[in-house]
Amino acid sequence: MAPEKLLEIQQQFTREWAELWQAASCGRLEPLSDQRFSGEAWGASPPHAFLAHAYLLSARTMLRMADSLEAPEHMLNRLRFATMQWVDAVAPSNFLALNPDAQRRLVESGGESLQQGLANLMADMQKGRISQTDESSFQVGKNLAVTEGAVVFENPLFQLIQYKPAVARPYARPLLIVPPCINKFYILDLQPHNSFVRFALEQGQQVFMVSWRNPLAADEDGVQHSGWDAYVEEGVLRAIGAVSAISGQKQVNALGFCVGGTLLSAALAVARARGEDPVASLTLLTTLLDFTDTGVLDVFIDEAQVLLREQQFAAGGVLAARELATTFAFLRPNDLVWNYVVNNYLKGQSPSAFDLLFWNADSTNLPGPFYAWYLRHTYLENNLRVPGKVKVCDESIDLSSLDMPAYIYGSRDDHIVPWTSAYASTALLGGPMRFVLGASGHIAGVINPASRNRRNYWVGEEEKLPADASAWLDGAQETPGSWWNDWAQWIRGHGGRQVRARATLGSADYPVIESAPGRYVQVRAV
Repeated sequence: MAPEKLLEIQQQFTREWAELWQAASCGRLEPLSDQRFSGEAWGASPPHAFLAHAYLLSARTMLRMADSLEAPEHMLNRLRFATMQWVDAVAPSNFLALNPDAQRRLVESGGESLQQGLANLMADMQKGRISQTDESSFQVGKNLAVTEGAVVFENPLFQLIQYKPAVARPYARPLLIVPPCINKFYILDLQPHNSFVRFALEQGQQVFMVSWRNPLAADEDGVQHSGWDAYVEEGVLRAIGAVSAISGQKQVNALGFCVGGTLLSAALAVARARGEDPVASLTLLTTLLDFTDTGVLDVFIDEAQVLLREQQFAAGGVLAARELATTFAFLRPNDLVWNYVVNNYLKGQSPSAFDLLFWNADSTNLPGPFYAWYLRHTYLENNLRVPGKVKVCDESIDLSSLDMPAYIYGSRDDHIVPWTSAYASTALLGGPMRFVLGASGHIAGVINPASRNRRNYWVGEEEKLPADASAWLDGAQETPGSWWNDWAQWIRGHGGRQVRARATLGSADYPVIESAPGRYVQVRAV
């Protein structure tokens, strides 16, 4: 850090500290807007209010110092992330001895809150994770993932679910949904009121869903050796073939969400390299194809880390769901970690029932070779964006060969797939595209039911999208409500003619195996 910059930060801290001390001495401390210190007890206790203000001032100063160091950007990002983790962890709200809200609850409950907090802590230690919701309120297949359907195909990597049509005359061309394999598919089929699957069915779509297997370390069928090629060939391409055969359609519409969208795009590029054209339209939701800017996740990726993973999984193995879940939680530690530490353990509260957080806790393991390939060829080397740079299933792939109409969605506050990186896909694909930007984050932005008409989204009507994401946003129109309605209108244009709904699911070659949601989604990570 330049000496003059350090001096500037020191002087600013000294000045603000003097102002804070003066305000505290005169009883004129500003109300605390930070959610961690917004409880009544913080404002009612001058010593605690001063402590919170002093902490926030110190935190701002430390982050300014981290931002001011002279170092390569990658090292700066790591330093900022580490500083943020430390600053958030030492917040006075996280300690019973310093948190007046927790202390008041302790006194008012006659010690019961402490007793319940310890019980919550012991229960979570047995689980190996912090409880974010009342998990007893939900059960997959009972009040989650309840849209009627059947499993019509399965192999060691996935089950294929076909849903019962919801209208008398659906569109002939079916819709295949490829969800991320690092979480379970039912984020798109939570409860009836917020199920994307149910919404698509009601719009006249014939919907099929990939339900990825949750591999366990104890499995003995070799799934722990599965790599990226297997997920493309025996996963996505096999699913497309099955949907085409069952529906009798040469082409299907395909939708990929997050990593599912990356897998889907790679699979379609493989098909194109083979001279095949199995998909009429492509929808990508919060998907990375260009990994130039991966947001905060970049701090975890470098050559040494990737090489370590490749060595770890050279002979196969399973990446534990707990490791992935912990990583994602600490991307937003105040919201996804410390908030629950305070409420569950210090205050002895039980978390409320929230279907999205139940799904978030129901994470999955990954085959190690798949994970290692993904890290190197996307996050580290960004190979998918360069035509012919990487081979998948023995084919040199080129994403620009994907010239089918594409609907690309990004979430404005997404910390996993920055919306500008979702927009970057428009420069890689070769066909007509529509880009839509939704409000909120990676999951809440996607799961925005049309029936509730909440939030908003931005659309641009120009035929040729600008190269720069900011230029697109400057010309985009803000529209109230859910982007689901916009997508429904777009996908109808690619559904083909309307036909009479079939009375039965599956076909002679793909008979019904079991009712939805199937066995695979019921397997919990251990």
